[in-house]
Amino acid sequence: MATLPKHQRVVIALSVHILRAAVTRSADNKVDGIEVRLALRCLLPHCPERWPLELYWDAAGQENDIGRAQGVTAAFNGIVRQLRRAGRYEETSL
Repeated sequence: MATLPKHQRVVIALSVHILRAAVTRSADNKVDGIEVRLALRCLLPHCPERWPLELYWDAAGQENDIGRAQGVTAAFNGIVRQLRRAGRYEETSL
């Protein structure tokens, strides 16, 4: 696979950063804000499967604190796994 242009790598890294920060906040509050929606939308073309992105968004707006935190965390892990598998993200990207 060809190397992504720098601007796309930056968009992916920033999107992952936004989602990771929302995971941290998800135990206390809903995290279904505009920044999370935009980050998920930016990652859509880079994830081979949509399910972790949809799961993240669905979990982000849940009322139940524990269910929201668990759902967002599981979805985030699925997103990062897909991005890595597709060669689109490495931890050093941040």
